[in-house]
Amino acid sequence: MRRLIVMVLGLSLAAPALAAEAVVKDGDTLQLGDKVFRLEGVDAPELDQRCVNQFADPSACGLEARDALVKLIGGRSVTCRDLGPDPVFKGRRLGTCAIAGETDSLSRRLVQDGFALNAAASGKDRFAGDETKAKDERKGLWQGCFVAPNDFRRWDKDAPLRGAACREDKHSELIEAMFPDQPAMLPGCTIKGKLARRARITGNVGVYQLRGCPSYASLTKPNRWFCSEDDARAAGYRKAYNCRIKLTP
Repeated sequence: MRRLIVMVLGLSLAAPALAAEAVVKDGDTLQLGDKVFRLEGVDAPELDQRCVNQFADPSACGLEARDALVKLIGGRSVTCRDLGPDPVFKGRRLGTCAIAGETDSLSRRLVQDGFALNAAASGKDRFAGDETKAKDERKGLWQGCFVAPNDFRRWDKDAPLRGAACREDKHSELIEAMFPDQPAMLPGCTIKGKLARRARITGNVGVYQLRGCPSYASLTKPNRWFCSEDDARAAGYRKAYNCRIKLTP
């Protein structure tokens, strides 16, 4: 993963200003020290999400969204306000962040550039106009074909297709590209995730397997690939019961 130095000028209203090395984990998530912040009000593709580009070729849009955030920050200082625990992604915080000296938040900038969708919070569609403009101008994801990140997380093959390159006569091929039976592993992201109804008993959406666990090799059709156990847990996956020892993926 790419690293950059981000000056954090206030992680919460009460917290003092501090400097921290930050990691852009995905298109809408930043790690600052021991805290992981998800940008509030938006939803960007998951790191392992797949889309189709304007040339009808499969694309790693999750990586493209991450790289867009890295480029947007460009090593400049960022101000973040801690909004408290993320109600959706376990172990993460919600943050309102902006490049120092700029009035627009990173959330708005990502939507304007077409690499994130407006995610209404408490009934507020603050970035809906920005999303419509990005769609009309075919920016970022909108020049290709994709499903909303939430639909990808739910592995919903009936989800509506979005983008200028979506074709009804190619619907089956597009869905197959976005939800492959055997998704390719991302470099360095060896943890397999599988959606599982039994996991809902413990409030999760699926289970994950680490390399070296008894069932790792037999899980030939994972839905997701994760780079760390923290990422897997944040997405709502729990470690498989036959994989309880601490392993390094």
